[in-house]
Amino acid sequence: MTDTPWKQEGFFTSPWNFDPEVTKDWKFPENIIIHDVTLRDGEQQAGVAYNYDDKMRIAEGLAEVGVHRLEAGMPVVSKDDAKVVAELAKRTDFGPKVYSFARCMVDDVKRAVDSGVKGVIMEVPASPHLIEKGYRWELDRAIDLSIESTSYARDQGLEVVFFPIDFTRSDLVWVCDLIERVGKEGHMDGLALVDTMGATSIHAMQFFVRTMKNRFPDIPLEAHFHMDFGMGIANTIMALSEGVEVIQSTVLGVGERAGNVPMEETVMALKCLYNIDIGIKTENFKSLADMVAEISNIPILSNRPIVGDNLFKVESGIIATWLLNCGYEDQTEVVPFRPSLVGQAEPEAVMGKGSGIDNCKHWLDKFQIQASEEQAMEVLMAVKEWGLVHKRLMKDEEFSTLAKDVLEN
Repeated sequence: MTDTPWKQEGFFTSPWNFDPEVTKDWKFPENIIIHDVTLRDGEQQAGVAYNYDDKMRIAEGLAEVGVHRLEAGMPVVSKDDAKVVAELAKRTDFGPKVYSFARCMVDDVKRAVDSGVKGVIMEVPASPHLIEKGYRWELDRAIDLSIESTSYARDQGLEVVFFPIDFTRSDLVWVCDLIERVGKEGHMDGLALVDTMGATSIHAMQFFVRTMKNRFPDIPLEAHFHMDFGMGIANTIMALSEGVEVIQSTVLGVGERAGNVPMEETVMALKCLYNIDIGIKTENFKSLADMVAEISNIPILSNRPIVGDNLFKVESGIIATWLLNCGYEDQTEVVPFRPSLVGQAEPEAVMGKGSGIDNCKHWLDKFQIQASEEQAMEVLMAVKEWGLVHKRLMKDEEFSTLAKDVLEN
């Protein structure tokens, strides 16, 4: 471990992240696994639809970035979904381990077996109120289906991750009894801690994980959280710090309602804030995100963490001065991580309403336009007026034309 884990070649974060008082209770597992659910849970975002070719492109991008496991889809949903799962499952040179998704029903498991996967994520409603109101089942039905279907999956040689829907809003005693019965009378190789509604605070998540690890110490745990209150990434890292081994995430956080935990932000937080490198090729993040956004027909906010187009465009005057003074060598004085770490373009000082005199001088030099200090300030004032009218950044030719007009008059 480096002497300065907070400051390395690619990033510069807070040294307080590694104060002994902060790190003393960390229980991060030695190996953290990314289980990508873009092709299944990601597609559940309203208005998103992936055909066979879309899913294969995304899957190949995920393999290139180095995800460890891939949830290829739910074979019962459509012929295309079944075809994708089967195609990926049979590829011997495909990097990620391929899983399918199934309800806790024997017929669903049969479809998983037919697809050729080695593992299956098996869901069942796990809060009494959702079972009774959302499914209109008797509580025992959820238990019986879980035991029957997971037993069948085990008998077919499948690795089973049990996935209790609405886990975090359930009655703790009831849901623990459900899991215990499935573990004893059915089967599970792993247990997903599912925050279906993204409705758990960070402190409650710590309690939740500790409770599950104490109650079920021999079952590997996985984190499947949502972003309804923006807590999914923090909750995932809290869960990992308590020993959870698997992150279930999507590219760009696509998914139901506010979406799933975004892989790129979670991986970069682990890398830069915790010095935990889980083997993902972060330099592919920008191109992967752009591809998924295009296929999903979802725009990426320009200031989105990690992959936003404007993350490394510096308009405000004082920050532009830092950037120009620090240059490439001291780039992380100005930004917390180098853009090359995530496949982004190098930082640049741009021109708009918020720009300062150093931005302006830099752009005048870029276009080899000679100007005195007073003239440069006149150009800057004209840029600010232009920015108020157009409410966007200037393009190269717009600045060049404006500057020449100001200087000629």
